Amino acid sequence: MNLDLSGKRALVSGSTSGIGYAIAKALGELGANVAINGRTQDRVRDAVDRLKRETGRAGFIGAPGDVASPDGAARVVAGLPDVDILVNNTGIFEPKPFFEIPDEDWQRFFETNVMSGVRLARAYTPGMVARGWGRVVFISSESGVNIPVEMVHYGMTKTAQLAVARGLAETVSGSGVTVNSVLPGPTLSEGVADFMKSMAQGQDGGTGGAVDLDAAGRAFVAEHRPTSLIGRLATVEEVASMVAYICSPAASATSGAALRVDGGVVRSIV
Repeated sequence: MNLDLSGKRALVSGSTSGIGYAIAKALGELGANVAINGRTQDRVRDAVDRLKRETGRAGFIGAPGDVASPDGAARVVAGLPDVDILVNNTGIFEPKPFFEIPDEDWQRFFETNVMSGVRLARAYTPGMVARGWGRVVFISSESGVNIPVEMVHYGMTKTAQLAVARGLAETVSGSGVTVNSVLPGPTLSEGVADFMKSMAQGQDGGTGGAVDLDAAGRAFVAEHRPTSLIGRLATVEEVASMVAYICSPAASATSGAALRVDGGVVRSIV
């Protein structure tokens, strides 16, 4: 199986932590030169330094900029004119009852979760087509299929990503460029770990004792995602492995697909 990405240039948006960081690391370990993106120069620099230490590879560079805004995305593209692999990972989430979500939240979520990927794909995909090879991946979510009642605005953006990815795949058909979506389920990222810790400490009166994240994750999944077949949170590395594969030469016949890394949460046979 050919997973070699040596010489390929990649950009992973929102990659200073969490799933994006794990994806950047996985691509780097396959030989790609990876641009790390985040909103601030300091966070990007810290992530680049950490990736170099952890992998022993020098092939990581910074590409700071807030891709949720047109100006920020334009700055990233200006500093990094061409890539062979684009992973649109930038995203935000927030539990909030539907009747309490104001217009500005709907707009902010759409700009961040959907338009960031649209802007970058619009900028980079034509170059991939001209070169006859490329990979575009949108990090969606099982919430795009099972809209979560506690954050409808988030689920809406994840469904929109599926539509954009499929439409772009149709647009570049036969070009050597593949476009796919990856749908993680509940995943133990840094943000989710912090949420689990705060929730557990709230239940024990804020004593600040050690939190068993595995047990907390299993309890969360049992209560909120009971259809999960693995019965636990996925790791960021498990999600990154799927993304790394779909970016590799081995996945050349997969395009226009929505690939689930959801632990079986979505009760579907296709």
